[in-house]
Amino acid sequence: MANHESALKAHRQSVARADRNRGNRSALRTALKKFATQLRDGKVEDARKGLAQLYAAVDKAARKKALSPNAAARQKSRLTKRLNRAFTTSPEKA
Repeated sequence: MANHESALKAHRQSVARADRNRGNRSALRTALKKFATQLRDGKVEDARKGLAQLYAAVDKAARKKALSPNAAARQKSRLTKRLNRAFTTSPEKA
């Protein structure tokens, strides 16, 4: 365990940041799972409508540094690809 005041404070800060980041990543993962479930269940139109909210969740995680900017861009790109692939193979085309 740290002995110096500055080391103790740094430890408290790192614990608080880790807790905050865990919450942010958890919220993002929940949104991603909801999107994946919609695609798996064939609710492509619902997934398309929710894509903007999912983008917002990814951007929010990046803004709060729970996710790097490049990782956020990669996620959004892959989500769009998955949606487009599901949309072309779905019988529920709009």
